[in-house]
Amino acid sequence: MAKKLVAEAVGTFFLVFTVGQVVLEPGAGQFAPLAIGIVLAVMVYATGHVSGGHLNPAVTLGVYLRGKASATDLVSYWIVQVLAGAVAAFAAMYLKGGAATAATALPVGPALLAEFLFTFALVFVVLNTATVRGTEGNSYFGFAIGSTVLVGAYAVGGISGAAFNPAVAVGVVLMGITQVADLWIYLVANLAGGAAAAVVFRAFDFGSERPVTAPTA
Repeated sequence: MAKKLVAEAVGTFFLVFTVGQVVLEPGAGQFAPLAIGIVLAVMVYATGHVSGGHLNPAVTLGVYLRGKASATDLVSYWIVQVLAGAVAAFAAMYLKGGAATAATALPVGPALLAEFLFTFALVFVVLNTATVRGTEGNSYFGFAIGSTVLVGAYAVGGISGAAFNPAVAVGVVLMGITQVADLWIYLVANLAGGAAAAVVFRAFDFGSERPVTAPTA
């Protein structure tokens, strides 16, 4: 278990740290989502063989509900992911010279929907590329997961800030990027999105799918 928790801590740290480095001024502007998507893919590849490369409490919840993680995994992963996100936030603020000068206020309805939809998409992708026999041993799962966050950041980043991850949400609140009063939006939408993805996955038995092969002559 210790090895799994260290992997989750390292991966989540670098994800949230990268968010801080590219969003806090001077940031990376329009290239920020690209950096965030890439670091997520890299860290998923780096930690996937050890901990599953969740790096996200919503993903851990989805994997738990899918039946591929224990309750002990769920709680311990959540604690480590959130703590790693908090430490990463402080590290980013230290390098950037402090928190953001003005925290963004989120539009409640649009932000809830945006975060729910892309967290659903993210966890659905994770479950279908990293937890089923039909895609077992594939080499693209990290790219698929990182790309989902990249697309989501460009699609709805201007609406919700594109966290799709409660650990990232804690980080951006600590960094002053988003208001503390809006943290609940991320927690509710992200966890609901992860749970919904697992429910759909199980309801339609996606885990039983096998690769479709062409008929032989």
